Amino acid sequence: MKLFSICSLLMSSMCAYSASVQLNDHDWYLWFPLYACACGVNLVNWKISSKNISGYAAKVALLLGISLFLKVVIEDFVRGIAGFCSLDLMERVVREKIGSGLVVISMILHMNASLVQRDPKQRKNKKLARLVDFGEILNKHEQC
Repeated sequence: MKLFSICSLLMSSMCAYSASVQLNDHDWYLWFPLYACACGVNLVNWKISSKNISGYAAKVALLLGISLFLKVVIEDFVRGIAGFCSLDLMERVVREKIGSGLVVISMILHMNASLVQRDPKQRKNKKLARLVDFGEILNKHEQC
């Protein structure tokens, strides 16, 4: 869980920065809540380690992230700006697509981690789950 905590802290700082730079954007009212909510979920999960406090916020951030990701993909497709697989960060739609995608992935991981923590029966292979928790999975596979 130490790796999970470090990743949550890093994602939280990235979302805080992203939220702060949205304030001069023309549609800040869409993006600021997404990044602020994701920052809050990551901060709570970093300190408290996936309690129910962040469950609702994670769901809100997930739904908002999916909605904004679809908005950007549709806008890109209709206007033909960059293309779905483009990584040209000079384009606004590409930056927004990557940002909302990262928030969606982060919220899915947080919700999955909180589900596994609340219901240990979800773990089919307890030894494998314990190895993943302690970050030892790579070391065990390298020995095989």
